Amino acid sequence: MSIEDYRQGFLPSTMRSLADEVPPAPPGTIFALAAGGGFTSPPRRFTIHFGREREDVHVPVGVNDPYISRQHGKLICGGHEWWLRNDGRLPIQLPGEAMLLSGYSIPLDPGYTPVFLGSSRNKSHLIELYVVGVGASGAAVGVHSQTKAPEVYDLNPVERLVLTALAQRYLRGERYPQPVSWNQVADDLCRAFPERSWTASGVAHRVATVRERLAQGAHPVPGILREDGVGEPVGNTLNHNLIQALLRAATLTPADLHVLDGGDGEL
Repeated sequence: MSIEDYRQGFLPSTMRSLADEVPPAPPGTIFALAAGGGFTSPPRRFTIHFGREREDVHVPVGVNDPYISRQHGKLICGGHEWWLRNDGRLPIQLPGEAMLLSGYSIPLDPGYTPVFLGSSRNKSHLIELYVVGVGASGAAVGVHSQTKAPEVYDLNPVERLVLTALAQRYLRGERYPQPVSWNQVADDLCRAFPERSWTASGVAHRVATVRERLAQGAHPVPGILREDGVGEPVGNTLNHNLIQALLRAATLTPADLHVLDGGDGEL
């Protein structure tokens, strides 16, 4: 598929997370998706606006949050590369702990990039960005090419649920996230799944099992096992390192939060 053949346009709010897959598109095409819908465009001179004012932007986000600017930012392409610019008062939270401050821009790398717009009320709004790259062979991704999924870590449903609860502050885009306590994980799961018995020791054992497995796998994750002689306080660091690894591999994504936020309640 050529750039000339690809039509830019709006994306429905019912579209699945961009972390799962994107439709076939030419290299350099961008997809931007928020809760209220999104927009896609091939790499050409164009600017995609996002913000609170639904009628004046391509990607409405935080439409009921007065802390989000009417036009909070832009996705700008000069013909080849896409840049993310922050025009709002609040910073844009980037993956990890980086922030894009007001008035600044950064280039977007190919692949999946979740960003959050946050407010002083500790509320945050997700915008998923995906820039289509080229295939490993150097051939452009075309209509018959299959989107390459991230090399995610294997988690069973219970492990995914427990880790989502543990990592909820990261998935919500909080500014300085830390793993929640074992007691809070158990309490949150008891509220979401009252038919099961969840305990702090039980969820701690589940996470410890995942850490041990991923530390000894084909591609070992560093920094997630306690070394001999190291005391209990390091446990938060171990879980932090585990969560960061799961986020980088898109094994956990903000879409996983739907169960804790009143999803279907099925395990």
